[in-house]
Amino acid sequence: MKAFLLGCGTIGKTLAKAAEDMDRVEETIIFDKYPERVMDFVSSLTKACVTDSLDHMAEADLVVEAASQEAARSAVPAALALGKDVMVMSVGAFVDDTFRERCRDLSLEHGGRIMVPSGAISGADGLHSAAAGGLRKVELTTIKGPRSLRNIDYLDEMGLDVDSFDDITVLFRGSAREAVRNFPRNVNVSATISLLGLGFDDTTVTIVVDPHTEENRHILEAEGDFGSLLAETRNVPFPDNPATSYLAALSAVAALRRAVYNEWVGI
Repeated sequence: MKAFLLGCGTIGKTLAKAAEDMDRVEETIIFDKYPERVMDFVSSLTKACVTDSLDHMAEADLVVEAASQEAARSAVPAALALGKDVMVMSVGAFVDDTFRERCRDLSLEHGGRIMVPSGAISGADGLHSAAAGGLRKVELTTIKGPRSLRNIDYLDEMGLDVDSFDDITVLFRGSAREAVRNFPRNVNVSATISLLGLGFDDTTVTIVVDPHTEENRHILEAEGDFGSLLAETRNVPFPDNPATSYLAALSAVAALRRAVYNEWVGI
């Protein structure tokens, strides 16, 4: 199998390293907006190479987007039009209903599958099952330290300085659609549970800053005919990128392994 990796940031590098140990991965083709910054990293790998053209997606069996929502909006449809299986990490891009429907149609027309890892949250499997019938409530509370919530345009426009709070403070409460648009670098989890459950407009998201924590916590609550679900995940931030939870990177590795070895336990 050949994999095309779009983006070589925190998660991209984690995936490239993991692919080195997967015997079924023959080659990892890496495209990054700034290729010069990943050359040293790629030189330490045996299966990876750098390209400056998205045209090389045509050579791959699997395309992995690990760059940004903007990159996803352009590259994911192109890969699906080629009939490629596509793993999408910037799942917040699917908040755009037209884009999501276009990707679904391309997938059905050309045969490529759309894969979205569970990311930095537990309970996604139970929520997915519950949504098969009678799901009535889905709420997500995300609690992060100030370091993970800096440089957010929405907060700047509201005049909120996350480093100024002494106590736990609610920064946002609203629909998942609003959360994804206002916190695009922090709440891919909101998008994932929306796709699994009640959709972007009927999923409630609360974002909280806790000045006394370095964890990224996600509390998922759901109710329906199945009963009720409560899942809390306490994530350690990735060391060199506090906006990314370590579990999100591990989720990507686990999803890559599923795709490479075609083993789908727990879906």
